[in-house]
Amino acid sequence: MGLSSDRISLWAASLAAVLLLAACGRDAGPDEADDAPLTAPTAGAAQPVASPTLAAIRQRGRLNCGVHQGLVGFASTDNRGEWRGFDADFCRGLAAAIFGDADAVRFVPLTAETRFQALIDGRIDVLWRNTSWTMERDTSGQLSFAGVNYYDGQGFLVRRSLDLASAAELNGARVCVQAGSTSALNAEDYFRSRGIEYEAVVLPSEEAARQAYGREDCDAFSADISALAAARTTLSDPAQHVMLPEVISKEPLGPVTRRGDEQWTSVVRWTLNALILAEEYGVTRANVDEQAEGARDPRVRRLLGAEGEFGQRLGLPATWAADAVGAVGNYGEIFERNLGSQSPLDLARGLNAQWNARPGGLIYGLPVR
Repeated sequence: MGLSSDRISLWAASLAAVLLLAACGRDAGPDEADDAPLTAPTAGAAQPVASPTLAAIRQRGRLNCGVHQGLVGFASTDNRGEWRGFDADFCRGLAAAIFGDADAVRFVPLTAETRFQALIDGRIDVLWRNTSWTMERDTSGQLSFAGVNYYDGQGFLVRRSLDLASAAELNGARVCVQAGSTSALNAEDYFRSRGIEYEAVVLPSEEAARQAYGREDCDAFSADISALAAARTTLSDPAQHVMLPEVISKEPLGPVTRRGDEQWTSVVRWTLNALILAEEYGVTRANVDEQAEGARDPRVRRLLGAEGEFGQRLGLPATWAADAVGAVGNYGEIFERNLGSQSPLDLARGLNAQWNARPGGLIYGLPVR
């Protein structure tokens, strides 16, 4: 069958349009690059955005680290006035990562109620004060959590003479809790959900709550289990006080920075991760120099600055992680010295064991690569 003249005309017009478009495309010249495949940026090409917080720390010559005003095992002063404890050592490790000097840190003791404002106002650079990562705090628009260095939970400390087997038996009890913390709300949730009547005795600080319990102004003291363990060591006869078996909350504790300086948050986050990874890889305070020079494991070499430019990505020296470990030891060494078998608290690792331990815990270092 032959084509009609109208269909031939339509076909010719369409062909002409196609040829015209093709010609326009050939004349475009430089715009032909728009059709070129996109290529990924070269690995390592990106430079870190300058951190105003890190710049201010370097200018003043020290890190300002907010800590608890006195919690045995976490942050407290010894008989020489030196700050000791789990959180205090992480502050020192961070100072060592920046300056190569663990003593380049000023400890700023803060209450639960003043800690966040001190950070927001710039009086401290980082808050490392047994602070729980919660949704309300994370979405406030002013705070950034850099990680978790201790997984805790809230419990109850009572006198052995009460002969209690469970927190469910605290009906009508007076329970001391600290203002400005998650403890009061957690206790309220626990008792209300079970229809248990109790009286909350809210004190302005952890120390005040501990002292009120010691005076028997309350029947039980409710706080993080680590804080209760610390409190028990300060009582006149620790053996006469026991922790009930219930753990009524999840308390992921970790360092906090000001929102808006993500490069500084990364410095804090990766210093914490470096100390965690060091334990996993067998890098200790005693062997870090040897490992930095002769390690064959590429993971260790990247961590300690023998390969890659990971310190540069943070705006730190290549030896940032090695300096931190050399100053305070790895995560496990910090734990045992302050909270574990080498300390008066003698806490088991539990959830704070490495992920690949037996039994395993929740401590898991992010990869440096």
